[in-house]
Amino acid sequence: MNNFKIGNFEIGDNCKPFVIAEMSGNHNQSLDRALALVDAAAEAGAHALKLQTYTADTITMKGAFTISDNNSLWNGKELHDLYKTAHTPWEWHEAIFKRANEKGMLAFSSPFDESSVDFLESLNVPAYKIASFENTHHPLLKKVAKTGKPVIVSTGVSTLEDIQESVAVLKKNGCENLILLKCTSTYPATPQNTNLNTIPELKKIFNCTIGLSDHTMGIGASVAAVALGARVIEKHFTLRRSDGGVDSAFSLEPEELKSLVVETERAFLSLGKVFIGIQESEKESLKFKRSIYVYKDIKKGEVITEQNIKVIRPALGLAPKYYETIIGKKAAKDLLSGSPLLKEDILN
Repeated sequence: MNNFKIGNFEIGDNCKPFVIAEMSGNHNQSLDRALALVDAAAEAGAHALKLQTYTADTITMKGAFTISDNNSLWNGKELHDLYKTAHTPWEWHEAIFKRANEKGMLAFSSPFDESSVDFLESLNVPAYKIASFENTHHPLLKKVAKTGKPVIVSTGVSTLEDIQESVAVLKKNGCENLILLKCTSTYPATPQNTNLNTIPELKKIFNCTIGLSDHTMGIGASVAAVALGARVIEKHFTLRRSDGGVDSAFSLEPEELKSLVVETERAFLSLGKVFIGIQESEKESLKFKRSIYVYKDIKKGEVITEQNIKVIRPALGLAPKYYETIIGKKAAKDLLSGSPLLKEDILN
């Protein structure tokens, strides 16, 4: 599959991982904090900054639902109230995007309804992200696909049939550059329910760039995902988890985000190619293997024994594999202790 670009960044199987820092609601309703998050993400080396574009009224309605789940970070919260707290005010988007661009990052968002797409188009975003909970929202998918821009889709809470239908809708409506993110939509996700082995299977089925929307704690899952073929990593981040916020509990702090960028790139670079043999970079190290040396002085014609030779470093003498075959043979000349034993030192 050919690589493609989002802004100035190239995306594809043979490209370094593209790391997206997801601000979500961790701005805690402060524009100053939002801009500080942008600065921190840029300093950490993230390639893109992502928002979520909705209002409480475009995503739900008052009284529709109250979360009742003891395992949820948001247990007891009325859905409308939660989204009112979590949303990023639309009037902030331009300033946040501008700051990200000034810092060398791309900036885009997840729209949650068609009006969000119209708004984001007015800001000329370079790509769109579809959240897991919206990935079967076909009217939204059609609207996004028709922009002709790259589309990144999280695959959480979806069957294979759901994903296939959504991909078909996107492609039918003009999406040419598609990225699917393996995602487990629990907050936080656990390593056990992340199932990274799905990544190569998604690649096989859909033949597109695959990534990971990672809700686990830490960076281990993301690094492993790159080893399995992920080339886009999305991770929530905050300034400090202790500051609180709707997503802070499973978000990376700046130092961790920097480690994510560094270690996922290292994971990618370490994959290399299939190679069994001595690499050019290893040739100087060959001398540090073992070989056969004269351990005690041996006179010409004297029998070579286990007592007068030894297998040691460096590898300047005969290879250890010849050790047993030369025991019992005679020296062709006087041999001094500490010298490598060579083929010409031995009588046939």
